[in-house]
Amino acid sequence: MQKLNISIPVLLDEGAALPEYKTIGSAGADLRANLAETITIKPMERVAVPTGIRIELPEGHEAQIRPRSGLALEKGVTCLNTPGTIDSDYRGEIKVILVNLGTEAAEIHPGDRIAQMVIAQYTKAVFLPVEAIGETSRQEGGFGSTGR
Repeated sequence: MQKLNISIPVLLDEGAALPEYKTIGSAGADLRANLAETITIKPMERVAVPTGIRIELPEGHEAQIRPRSGLALEKGVTCLNTPGTIDSDYRGEIKVILVNLGTEAAEIHPGDRIAQMVIAQYTKAVFLPVEAIGETSRQEGGFGSTGR
């Protein structure tokens, strides 16, 4: 099996950590909170948590920001706007929008792993206006139309 690796330049703020794959089979690299002090997220509160990193993605790639399952299960904290997309032309600091869906306040400490980042290739489409589109057996059947 061919292994595909690309190099991603990362600019680190003071105290920030490089994204890190925890196992050889990890699709997502962990992102850590780059905080001066612990923050508390109240139930149903959302906050943009800084990571202290800026990346330079090659054209044709995006970085997807996704929740960490342990954080969601243990604290009820997950990512909003997920997966979030970091475009190849964005050069600002990556921040993770966390929301506390739990019933108790949750603390995020400096250096905590708060999300994971997956690097993915994408295809750009050319959208063409037409008079009609092809028919299928499903047609306009939407939510739940294929059964449970």
